[in-house]
This record gives sequence, C-alpha cells and structure tokens, in this order.
Amino acid sequence: MEEPINVEQLCTRLVWDFVHFNDTQSYAELAGLFAEDGVFIRPNGESVNGRDAILHSYRSRPAGRLTRHICTNIRITPKNTDRASGLTYAVVYSANSNDPPVQHFGRKADPRTLIGEFEDEFVRTAEGWRFASRRARFVMHTG
Repeated sequence: MEEPINVEQLCTRLVWDFVHFNDTQSYAELAGLFAEDGVFIRPNGESVNGRDAILHSYRSRPAGRLTRHICTNIRITPKNTDRASGLTYAVVYSANSNDPPVQHFGRKADPRTLIGEFEDEFVRTAEGWRFASRRARFVMHTG
C-alpha cells in the first residue's frame, strides 16, 4: 500500500486543482480530475455522470460568472491501496465578470456568500488518483 501521507498529499492536490480549474474556468482540466466514470453531485442533488457530462455541465455555466472558492479543513482518509475518502469545507464568493472593476478593488462580490463542503471518494486509476465521486453541498449562506 502506498504510504498514507502520500495518498493524502495526492488527494489534497486534486482538491486544490479542482478549485483552481473551477475558478479559472479551465473546465477540460477540471473534468480530467475525475475517473472516466466519475460522478459529480451538485448541491441541488443533480448527478452528473462521466467526464464528458461533467465537462458539458461546466461549459454550460454562464460565461460572466466569476467565482473564488476558499477551501480549508481538508481531511483525507486512505481506505486501502486504491481508495480514499475526503471532506473539505468551502466558502464561495461570486461576482459578474461583465461588471466593471471598482478602481483597484476589483469587481463587487455578490451579497450572498455560500458556505459548504465537498464529500469526496478518490480512486487510484492508471492515470493516477482521481475523483470517483464528488458531492457538493451548501450548509449555510449569507445575504
């Protein structure tokens, strides 16, 4: 079995990469973080199955949506040589990128801030560690 600390590091990197690719709208790279048959479950419970469907789902988002996901409390638990689970807390800020920046402060953020979590199942594939499933849910909000 791979050392647990290495599994934790590799799976944590997937969490960071997901957030980065989401916020930079690099959706092909985001979809590639999933196993071929990976599943993304949206906060509304909608299940998006497979890389192609995940890519299509993200590409159909409004082009002017600007997000920043602040993630913390990442907890990865190795299960066996090919599986791990994880939980990550997230705060999500959003804005409209079509709005003009306000001086050097950037764009005005939407008044609603979302506080949620990602519940993950990771699997080791021929491509390396990938998301087998990623469930997003909101637990609080402001605004």
